[in-house]
Amino acid sequence: MIVDDLIRHPAAWLAAGGEAGAVVSSRIRLARNLRSAAFPGWAGEEECEKIWQKLRELLQAAPTLAGSYAIGMDELELLDRQLLFERRLISREHAGKGRGSGLVGTPDERLAVMVNEEDHLRMQVIRPGLDLREAWSVMNAMDDELGSRVDYAFSPRLGYLTACPSNVGTGLRASVMLHLPGLVLMNEMDPVIKGVTKIGMAVRGLWGEGTEAVGNMFQVSNQISLGEKEEEIVHSLEQIVLEIVEHEKNARARLRDRKEAILRDHVGRSRGILENAHILTSKEALDLLSGLRLGLEMSILKCVDRRLLDELLVLTQPAHLQKREGRKLKPRHRDLARAQRVRQVLAEAGVKPVE
Repeated sequence: MIVDDLIRHPAAWLAAGGEAGAVVSSRIRLARNLRSAAFPGWAGEEECEKIWQKLRELLQAAPTLAGSYAIGMDELELLDRQLLFERRLISREHAGKGRGSGLVGTPDERLAVMVNEEDHLRMQVIRPGLDLREAWSVMNAMDDELGSRVDYAFSPRLGYLTACPSNVGTGLRASVMLHLPGLVLMNEMDPVIKGVTKIGMAVRGLWGEGTEAVGNMFQVSNQISLGEKEEEIVHSLEQIVLEIVEHEKNARARLRDRKEAILRDHVGRSRGILENAHILTSKEALDLLSGLRLGLEMSILKCVDRRLLDELLVLTQPAHLQKREGRKLKPRHRDLARAQRVRQVLAEAGVKPVE
């Protein structure tokens, strides 16, 4: 089973092992539609099924997607769909789709294409750390390959046509996930969000649109696609991210200089609760893991294997826990399993204070 194979290795966007510091991952998404077909929201099930069958064949034949898998959403159990969402391979909306929609992706999870979500094609390249340029390079190659095989819906005046007006133009959505506990603890995150929003960027939570920023994780992305070149969008976001990272570094430095007791208490409590808790909600686990990550990045804590800790970001999510247990769990039992899993991983990782 494809989903069972995926969970045997870390999600691609965590492969940096934390070495990137405040920057967790970079993602490029591209929306495209077929000129000769109704958008998925207006097409019937039979038309969507024909489009899915056509596009899955073309996608798997593309060189950039060599060795890819293809699976229809109607072939997946609800739990498997949730797991794909937790791994950032599909959207929440796509998880609710049925016959006529599907996913094509590479086993390493760095390339994924949602077929018949909001648009006929939602292509994604995701990479660990700040690597927008490389992600765009791969995406551009994949777009060229598909564009030579299908006729895209395109307007000479507006650009690529999409279901959502905000994507019309390039169809490009570039985003970077950031871990910003310093700015949050210094109560400086709101001004940063307001400043970023004023210059045409959006700030969302860990799982994208409509989600809150749990675990001090924030996604920064462009909002405007019309009238700008793809390279300009990527460059602008990269520069903004670098500025935010500098603000985070300064916030952490001031946190250590002016509020060291609060900083160490925050890190110590996070470690203490995670090592001893027997009940953990998903939100609580993410918030506490943020404190642990901060302690490691500021050399307050050390561990034998940092990668294990970063993987907990995904492994503590509901679907991953239930797949590991091999059965569906009620919320209370998930909280018990989550706490047990965290205690086990922390013991294996050997988290200790820096002497």
